[in-house]
Amino acid sequence: MEGLKIGVISLGCDKNRVDTEKMLAILSEKHTITSDMREADVIIINTCAFLKASREESVSEILSAAELKKEGALKKIIVTGCLPQKYASELMAELKEADAFLGVSDYAKINGVIDELFSKNERINAVGVPFNECGIMRRVTTTGYAYLKIADGCSNHCTYCLIPKIRGAYRSVPFDDLISEVRDMGNVGELILVAQDTALYGCDLTPRRSLAELIRALSALPGVRGIRILYCYPENLTEELIHELKVNPKLIKYLDIPFQHADDRILKLMNRKGTGEEYLKLIERLKTEVPGIALRSTFIAGFPTETEENFNNLIKFIEKAELFNAGFFKYSREEETAAYNLPDQVKEGVKTLRVKKLYSAQKKVVRKIAKSLIGKSVKVIAEGFDKDRICYYGRAYFNAPEIDGKVYFFSKEEVDVGKFYDVKIVDREEYDLIGERI
Repeated sequence: MEGLKIGVISLGCDKNRVDTEKMLAILSEKHTITSDMREADVIIINTCAFLKASREESVSEILSAAELKKEGALKKIIVTGCLPQKYASELMAELKEADAFLGVSDYAKINGVIDELFSKNERINAVGVPFNECGIMRRVTTTGYAYLKIADGCSNHCTYCLIPKIRGAYRSVPFDDLISEVRDMGNVGELILVAQDTALYGCDLTPRRSLAELIRALSALPGVRGIRILYCYPENLTEELIHELKVNPKLIKYLDIPFQHADDRILKLMNRKGTGEEYLKLIERLKTEVPGIALRSTFIAGFPTETEENFNNLIKFIEKAELFNAGFFKYSREEETAAYNLPDQVKEGVKTLRVKKLYSAQKKVVRKIAKSLIGKSVKVIAEGFDKDRICYYGRAYFNAPEIDGKVYFFSKEEVDVGKFYDVKIVDREEYDLIGERI
């Protein structure tokens, strides 16, 4: 069946967004994509199942789509991604509102599943086993930047994480496929590399490849203006990659390193490699060898057995590390993870309070960094005009899209979205900077 109107909702992380973009390209071969869910013949919801809150959001979106189905215009609901990959049999039995389910490696089946739904009028479970994906055409949904998923799955087995049980073992996308994928995207501007652990890229390929080698090849493509690295585990950060950060002009001096904690006992319980002291030495080395580098990380508060002393060690780490950006999250107790059965689970109220304290500590760091930038000029890529503030906004090298702050700036002359401008920083807000175009 061809010519249907398809509405697509993508939930969860940027890696899920890439999967959605690949699915959109496949769907576009036979159907029309619509952003108005009320006019869609089929709604596809690409789900996340990493945490309980993610699963609840996914189910909520499915039930919202079911309400549209009752009104008569919407004919079919298809659920894809992490939720059915992990819970397909339960969803088939309990979530009757959905007509079909596909897993994290099943997106290429989407048009065939739609045909089957309309020809047989039966519910379908098309969830398969996660496998090594090749780079394929995409319908990019971002402007000025694009994500590149260089691997899927994870083999680190952190004790709080469900990803290996959902997406399988770590699998690098073949080297040449990634180069072709980016070349086919044309002018992407800023390319953002993502995976569960980007630093491990190529460890499972034959011949073996490295992240630095991939970055050099991507840097040679004319459509790539800059490359940003997210989710680079500290223990896998190589000499070769640090050297690339120093010498490659296209590699943005920014690195996301998910430390998750800094107390040695908690790190060991999390099955994280390294110690708080080793992490501080790594941070100091990066700042020394790559002057001006912007470091970002994420941390979990309230992991089982975390005492006030353990938590205070994390606070001290935040104060010493002086990271440009950081995200803090409450520990989420997930069944089928090793941490689920640990004793001394921390109370929700305590976890909430600890997250607030972490943000308070990081705000002091951000204030110090922002103060050091006032009076200086930074290059900012313009992303739009804020009608409420009556000024333009964009990102400097230390701002990753969606997760970090912005630079708001005034300009007497018109500004073109997607172009770089020199902006003098004159003031700061909580996480954003205020500037004037030079």
